[in-house]
Amino acid sequence: MKILATLVVLAAIGFFGWLAAGGLDVAADSPHSMIVFKAIGFARERALDERAEDLRGPPLEDPKQIATGAAQNADTCEGCHLGPGIADNEFRRGLYPKPPDFSAQRIDEPAEAFWAIKHGLKMTAMPAWGLTHGDATIWAIVAFLRKLPDMSPAQYKQITAAAAAAEHAVDAPVEHPQAER
Repeated sequence: MKILATLVVLAAIGFFGWLAAGGLDVAADSPHSMIVFKAIGFARERALDERAEDLRGPPLEDPKQIATGAAQNADTCEGCHLGPGIADNEFRRGLYPKPPDFSAQRIDEPAEAFWAIKHGLKMTAMPAWGLTHGDATIWAIVAFLRKLPDMSPAQYKQITAAAAAAEHAVDAPVEHPQAER
């Protein structure tokens, strides 16, 4: 048992020595090693599972809610997450890891999407929109994202243009977004 404890301590010292020596490449244009990439992905998925487990949102089928989400998506999400018929862009090409294209990827867990949008995700460039958007608006974004993979480019253009033209309510910024952790 003492040998195992000694090995763990030596491994920890070696790891932190490697970090202190600048061994971790933090450049956004240099991919992680496969083990680091897998470890971060695993940690992110487990954290989302845990934090979103008890979240319950509203029904996500109301056309007004979806229209609000479409407007928000066009304003804040499209540059990174694209949309039907939206081509990759210069800004997105510089991000690592590459943000998911939600026109090609389904949102299977609305509560996890809500949590990620509200609180952001470290080491991904995903901002915490809960600092400037209320819960109703974030749920509207989730409602829209759930519809996105089934839209053609023409439908996407139509709904986002209509939503941008219409007045839509945006929640007031929340005063203490950290309360729901």
